[in-house]
Amino acid sequence: MRAGNAVRGMKKKHLAMLLSRLEGFPEPKPELEQYRTPGDVAAELLWLAYSFGDIEGKAVADLGAGTGVLSVGAALLGAGKVYAVEVDAKAVEVAKRNACSLGMEEKIEFVNADVTEFDRRVDTVVMNPPFGSQRKHADRPFLLKAFEVADVVYSIHLAKGEVRNFLEAFSREHNFIPRILTTVYFEIPAQFFFHRKRLERITTDLYRLERVHFFEKHLNFKGHHLRG
Repeated sequence: MRAGNAVRGMKKKHLAMLLSRLEGFPEPKPELEQYRTPGDVAAELLWLAYSFGDIEGKAVADLGAGTGVLSVGAALLGAGKVYAVEVDAKAVEVAKRNACSLGMEEKIEFVNADVTEFDRRVDTVVMNPPFGSQRKHADRPFLLKAFEVADVVYSIHLAKGEVRNFLEAFSREHNFIPRILTTVYFEIPAQFFFHRKRLERITTDLYRLERVHFFEKHLNFKGHHLRG
């Protein structure tokens, strides 16, 4: 598959299949909540971002990239440049192999660092941050960095009332407007000692968070064209 032609003729189902086949974490770390993003969930999030015009030709950052599922997916959908930011060096090596397996290595820059150290300005952030199951508020550094470097953020979070309330308040506190685009099942296979089931299905919300001035600019643009 050629990088330049990746988006041509791509369907969401095909994207999900490609991402599902990628290599996972060799040694998942519970403290980092290293769960592989399922191919269907990644494809859904990326397809939504692509439909909004926030992927193709854009500079995209994947914060907490893990094994590169979202990074590779964004590259396949025609992102101009993707920054895969991941603190775990072993996961970065897997992500590089995954990118090479689909011919996307030239479109992705791998940044082996904590997300707090990333300082590139981008158009869009895509991420599957920690849910906070092992460390409370583990998603906050990811949200703060996303709000710092981009005007539009796509993110996966638990579909719980307390999480929704937190994201609503936290986003608006930082001048972002949160919107739940859809709610999907996220499957987590048993991989840690504390897992009781062979396969856990949790309900997650896929969010689009947009900076207020960016949102208002789009509203004004649409209003002007409607009046015209």
